[in-house]
Parts: sequence; C-alpha cells; structure tokens
Amino acid sequence: MADADVSASATLTTADLDAMAQQVSNWGRWGAEDERGALNLITGAKLAAAAALVSEGTAVSCSLPLAVTPAVDNPMPVTHLMMRAGDVPAGAVVPGRPRLPDLASIADYFAIAPHGRANTHLDALCHISVRGKIYNGFDVSEVRSNGAHRNSIMSGKNGIVSRGVLLDIPGLRGVEWLEPGERIGRGELEAAEERQGVRVEAGDILLIAIGRDAHREAHGALSFEEGMAGLGTDCIPWLRERDIAVLGCDGFSDAIPHDVKGWPMPVHQIVLPYLGVHLIDNMQLGRLMAACRERNRWEFLLTLAPLRLERGTASPLNPLAIF
Repeated sequence: MADADVSASATLTTADLDAMAQQVSNWGRWGAEDERGALNLITGAKLAAAAALVSEGTAVSCSLPLAVTPAVDNPMPVTHLMMRAGDVPAGAVVPGRPRLPDLASIADYFAIAPHGRANTHLDALCHISVRGKIYNGFDVSEVRSNGAHRNSIMSGKNGIVSRGVLLDIPGLRGVEWLEPGERIGRGELEAAEERQGVRVEAGDILLIAIGRDAHREAHGALSFEEGMAGLGTDCIPWLRERDIAVLGCDGFSDAIPHDVKGWPMPVHQIVLPYLGVHLIDNMQLGRLMAACRERNRWEFLLTLAPLRLERGTASPLNPLAIF
C-alpha cells in the first residue's frame, strides 16, 4: 500500500486511484460470500473492551434532527404527517385507520430518503459501485429495482457497537471549522492522534470532525456545489492500515470538489466498495467535540442501530457516544 501513499495536495490521475483501490481492497479477506466487510473486525473481545470504557453513564447523541424543511442542502425533506392528533375531533375517521372512539391515541407517519446532505445516515456497502462492482466483487446488478440483494443495510441488523474515536481537526488547526473544499492530510490524522493522546486501532469506529455544525450556524447550509471539507486521498491507505470498522464525519468524509476524472468522491468510491467500510454521513459532532474537549478524552463506547430494512441501501441513524 505504500505506493498509494501520496500527499493530500498531490495531483492524482485516474490510474493512480484505480491502483490505490486495488492495493487497499478487502475483497475476499473474509470469504467470497462476505457482505459485512470491515464489521468483521468488531470481535466479541473488541466489543467487550469498548463497553469497559463506560465509566460515567453519560450519552451524547451524534445525530442531526430529521430534516423536514426544504433547504439548499435538503431538496428531498423528510415527510412528517400526523395521523391522529389532539386537535382533531374525538372519534374522527382517518382513512386507513380503525375507529377507536374510546382510545385517546396520537399517531404520525414519516417517510425519508436517507442519502444526501441533510440527514445523519449509515451507507450500506451496496451504495457505491465502481466499474460495475460493489463490495467484495459482487456485480452492481445485485442491487435491483426491488432493493439490494447483496451488501444491504441488514449487514448491521444486530447493531454496530465498538470503540469510538473522535479526531478533532478544527482543534488541531486552531479554528472553529474547516472551510468548504479544504482537505485533511494523512499527517494531520496522525498529528491529531498525538495531540489528543489516542491511537486509532483495528475495529474502531473512527469519527472525523470538520466543524460543520459551527460553520452552518455562522453561514447557513451549503449546497453541494459550494463544496465540503473532508479527507484527502492520501488518508485512504491509512484507513486500511489502521483497519477501521466504520468511518463517520460531520460532512461526507470526502473533500469536495475533487478533480480526478471518474473519481468525484474518492473516499466513498474506495472506502465503501473496496475496503468494505460503512460510512456515516452528516453527523452532528459539535456536542461530542465539546464533551471530549471538556474531559480531554477522545475514546468512548459508540453504538449504531440501523433500521432492519430488508434490501435497504441506507438507514437513518442516531449514533450514541457513551462515556
């Protein structure tokens, strides 16, 4: 993998990224039929060690509220409708619902398109294909009009629980946030580890903070065209070397824009289909950064509970960091 370790500012070609994808690939590592990818790195011993990190009993949510309002970063808002409510006359008939005049119940309905820039979600390993293939070399035709027949979100059906590690890149740079389009280099990941006194290990859920919450508070939502801070391509071999299980970010993990033809989002295009590492997009990491800074503690138990959606390509998520 050393051949693919290029600097974050280097000019890469399509061939360079093709080679990197092959060098870091986990295809076949856990067998020809594997659909869990790097989740296999979360062993029973790893989970038990992560649980031992809980000493306070304090939980911090890392999820944005479901985005129900249209915005520049939310062209497909979550639909939230009330089916029964307190301001509806008692005994009113709601289509499709039985009449229960003696039961004062409240009920609602919601629908979500989880992918995109507005909602915290976990990408399944089928989400991105490259050269007609998804994780472990399965053909993209396995993802059909009735859902994903391979690499669906059901890989996480029993929950994903491991040691979480947060790398605070704004803190490292001495800023409130990274500007759109700025790239984080491999050296900065290692510098953040040294500064925080923590090391990313096999089976960890790695979270990268870019300060998006603070930037949104100051400047409003960003369109895709305005870009997003994120990881440079030289970080990808490092992620493979450290053998992380899941990668999360308050952005998309990718720095946008990228200018290599055919590779507009190289982190998504290599980490999902080649490393087999699930991605958490659009996390709310402001609260967690504050909690970690207050404690000077950057490791914690992290729990992810994706919805059990057969053949789903993603799931909305409420990650919980527990101290």
